[in-house]
Amino acid sequence: MSHWDRFQKSFVRYPDLGFSIDISRMGHDDELFTRMADKVERAFKDMRGLEAGGIANPDENRMVGHYWLRDSKLAPDAALKQEIDDTLEATLKFAADVHAGAVKAANGQKFTRVLVVGIGGSALGPQLVAQAITPANPPMAISFFDNTDPDGMDRVLAEIGGELATTLTLVISKSGGTKETRNGMLEAEAAYKKAGIDFAKHAVAVTGAGSELEKHAISQGWRVRFPMWDWVGGRTSVMSAVGTLAAALQGVDVRQFLAGAAAMDAETRTRPARENAAMLLALMWHHAGGGKGFKDMVVLPYKDRLVLFSKYLQQLVMESLGKEHDLDGAVVNQGIAVYGNKGSTDQHAYVQQLRDGVNNFFATFIEVRKARDSAALEVDPGFTSGDYLQGFLRGTRKALADKGRESVTLSIKEVSAFTLGMLVGLFERAVGFYASLVNINAYHQPGVEAGKKAATDFLRQLAQVRGVLTGCGMTAGEVAVKLGIDAEDAFHMLTHLAANGGARLAALGGSPAGDSFTAS
Repeated sequence: MSHWDRFQKSFVRYPDLGFSIDISRMGHDDELFTRMADKVERAFKDMRGLEAGGIANPDENRMVGHYWLRDSKLAPDAALKQEIDDTLEATLKFAADVHAGAVKAANGQKFTRVLVVGIGGSALGPQLVAQAITPANPPMAISFFDNTDPDGMDRVLAEIGGELATTLTLVISKSGGTKETRNGMLEAEAAYKKAGIDFAKHAVAVTGAGSELEKHAISQGWRVRFPMWDWVGGRTSVMSAVGTLAAALQGVDVRQFLAGAAAMDAETRTRPARENAAMLLALMWHHAGGGKGFKDMVVLPYKDRLVLFSKYLQQLVMESLGKEHDLDGAVVNQGIAVYGNKGSTDQHAYVQQLRDGVNNFFATFIEVRKARDSAALEVDPGFTSGDYLQGFLRGTRKALADKGRESVTLSIKEVSAFTLGMLVGLFERAVGFYASLVNINAYHQPGVEAGKKAATDFLRQLAQVRGVLTGCGMTAGEVAVKLGIDAEDAFHMLTHLAANGGARLAALGGSPAGDSFTAS
């Protein structure tokens, strides 16, 4: 069965950007735009208010200004515009000075590596940029502390090895109170100290004004500080100093990255819904999940360099849209689950289930039309590896459609700083539009804060458990009664302490209730 007529009605392209979107394999009817017209108009209105500097995050009484980062003329006042421009210039100049050797390591040598210490958006954005658009031979290699896993940090430090003496460390945290980042900073400081290196001469802070991190950086005499603003959320911060500094240090054309996002913003700011790629995405999400997120989004980029894009979108989409309450306070439990991997790897992973298993998803294919920069090589007579990649993309798309599985296809001409900026800008606006369609606040994250509070409670109780242990064996139940805590929590704390030298397993019982622990 030919989809040609439907394809022509459902295909939108922006020739000047080398971009297109195809929603012909989504099962929406022609009346969708009519039914959703009022909500669409409200979403456009909300977006105009957001970009003009309105309070788009009412829970925190904050503006939401990531669109200004790539077009500072949109900023609501001249002072803010100047601050954005000055910060960008400062990050680019600092990177240039590092490359030129004007900014040197403590030993007087040029810096050769970058270590980024951050978590969530403070790491995911720089990681995506590093994977996707860093030159093949960057001026500086990059590594990340993006978790509080000590083994993971040890492995990164082992990889850096002797180059620690010429490694510049960027510590990124808006509040400075994020414990994973704080721990990574302390681990980095300790590694430099152990190697006899003055950490302060290697340390750069990207943080909020007056934060714990800023105070620490000032007191320790760190090299330089760059701002994070409260009107930029972590998941939309890649075009602030959070992302531009690391990108510039790696030789990325930062201005082209920003220009790509600005170009997509311009296209999706004024076009009507049927021609607006960001609104089309939001409407397809709404259609697929019934406005309730009943179906997951599977992101399938057919390009190795975009392998982290699905991971990046997990945070952007799920942290923005995963909300218990709407703006009126009603319980709605909104959200869209996102997962994915690169094509055609998925032919050998989970496409089997996507085609023949439970139909609880819609796919987002990302096509990169240019196969490679170097000369083509025929792997079969008349066919290249790129031909096969295109065949697998089209074949998988068709195989899913034949089984009633829905999909959207986004196409870009190549992976570059400009086109990655376009994709980031596209999804940021789609998230904002969808949030308006379902009446939620996309710009706060109360669930994340709840998790942090629970972790703090755990650590407080862990210290109490360590304090009550003696040389005589105690079970989890006995510890729980003594401290007035849950016995299962006490058991997990005791086993954690025993595994890491903070306690000793004195006797293994027939069940967890019989295990006995003593002080180490």
